[in-house]
Amino acid sequence: MKILLLSDEESKSIWDFFRKEDYEDIDLVISCGDLKPEYLSFVATMIPVPLLYVHGNHDDKYDSKPPEGCTCIEDQIFEFQGVRILGLGGCLRYKPGKNQYTEQQMQRRISKMFWKIRRKKGFDILVTHAPAQGIHDAEDLCHRGFKAFIDLIEKYHPKYFVHGHVHMNYGRQFPREDMLGDTRVINAFEKYIIEI
Repeated sequence: MKILLLSDEESKSIWDFFRKEDYEDIDLVISCGDLKPEYLSFVATMIPVPLLYVHGNHDDKYDSKPPEGCTCIEDQIFEFQGVRILGLGGCLRYKPGKNQYTEQQMQRRISKMFWKIRRKKGFDILVTHAPAQGIHDAEDLCHRGFKAFIDLIEKYHPKYFVHGHVHMNYGRQFPREDMLGDTRVINAFEKYIIEI
């Protein structure tokens, strides 16, 4: 299974110069947030596979204009071809606004997922907007990751942890991939393809 990951910045190769043949073998698209709803609707139209998304901290507009043809997986486990995908959008609270959470609020969201996770016997991919604390995050409050994600990964050992929020074009040396135990951590900035 090939999964196209998107986050934070619209890819010109998709938005402006789309070539259908480049994406014919894609089975699923996952957005980690902070993308225009029109862009996600365009991707869902041009790549005729399910498109799943979580909210980024700048996605308040989704309330009035959600991306068409896409499925929000916030606080859900979505199963696709036997792959269980858990979605937790938003970032660490750094100012008033939606889609921002304190560490305690994120821990409560995760606690409320306990029975869903148990019924599905775990999950294979954790999809978030923010990174985990100490992995792909930054020291400023806006881009600091959640410790709750570390705890969740260490408890359930998903195969993948996919996030956005930390732009690789910020001028810092952010890695694209990393490992946390046996979980592959991926920064989905702009676009990235993984194969399961």
